[in-house]
Amino acid sequence: MKLNALLLTLIVALICSCTFAETSVSENKVFKPGSILPDTDGVHINAHGGGMLYYDNTYYWFGEHKIQGRAGNKAHVGVRCYSSKDLYNWKNEGIALPVVKDDKRQEIAQGCVLERPKVIYNAKTKKFIMWFHLEFKNCGYLTARSGVATSESPAGPYTYLYSFRPNAGQWPINVNDSDKKLPPTNLLGRDHIGGQMARDMTLFVDDDGTAYHFYASEDNNTMHVSQLTDDYLQPSEKYKRIFIGRYMEAPAVFKHKGKYYFIGSGCTGWAPNAARSAYADSIWGPWTELGNPCIGPNAEKTFNAQSTYVLPVAGKDGCFIFMADSWRPQNAIDGRYVWLPVEFTKDDKFILRWSDQWDLTIFDKLNN
Repeated sequence: MKLNALLLTLIVALICSCTFAETSVSENKVFKPGSILPDTDGVHINAHGGGMLYYDNTYYWFGEHKIQGRAGNKAHVGVRCYSSKDLYNWKNEGIALPVVKDDKRQEIAQGCVLERPKVIYNAKTKKFIMWFHLEFKNCGYLTARSGVATSESPAGPYTYLYSFRPNAGQWPINVNDSDKKLPPTNLLGRDHIGGQMARDMTLFVDDDGTAYHFYASEDNNTMHVSQLTDDYLQPSEKYKRIFIGRYMEAPAVFKHKGKYYFIGSGCTGWAPNAARSAYADSIWGPWTELGNPCIGPNAEKTFNAQSTYVLPVAGKDGCFIFMADSWRPQNAIDGRYVWLPVEFTKDDKFILRWSDQWDLTIFDKLNN
């Protein structure tokens, strides 16, 4: 009898512990910027420099999979994907795009630099398209290329297609004679034939389905905005130089009430700096800089983070989440995520206000 009672007690305890383990992981209903963010398995999410895709009532989060130590700042695994229905709880979907191991000849070989993956859906081709910044292995940051991969399903697996420097042989629509000078006086002219340098980047799909590629170019001196072909796989040969001479990186772009908004940062390596923002009535500009939109502790360093994406919240018109990375270059896998609501002002500008903890109900207040 005592043995049966003990056995029953152990079974009940096991059931209770399992139930608690499941609910403790899945009952997250708030965002805590800069804190450890566990997936539904209880493991800190590994999707750095990432972006979001919303498809079929599901959010897909793509980002760089990091490993421990400084070595983790290079690509040893690939691009990881997570999925969520509510933005609070994330399921690990595995590696969407793996790097190639034991083959140094491959462009996405293990040890290359593969950064800021972004995925968009092409309704015409029914394909999911991933773009990212690529530097070949052992080349530092001199390669400055754009990589492209595709998939039949949102979470992948993605098939790597190719990489290139954008807009080879093409001049931007705002080119002038001085821009066409050859080096050492002009980087645009230097890279005209082989294609323009492309480092930190993002993708943006407009209301009419036209897609655009924003990327830091000309040794990060100037941002380029490039219209993509209808299949989203190549530049369309129409592009423009913006923020000329401003040394912008970490671009994130979104649209609200007919205006285009931009968030980026200065170029200070892994160290955080003051965020930069701008808006325009056209994707092509002119872009008007608005200064640092951050308010609160460490606002002068973007809350110790750097922009990566701005997410429109599904079902909440005019509601956006600013996504940023708090890098940990000494131990890359420990990088954190800073998500904050975008708050619009009466003069069509926006602010990013620090909060230790918040949830999606904040948008009910911001929209009133």
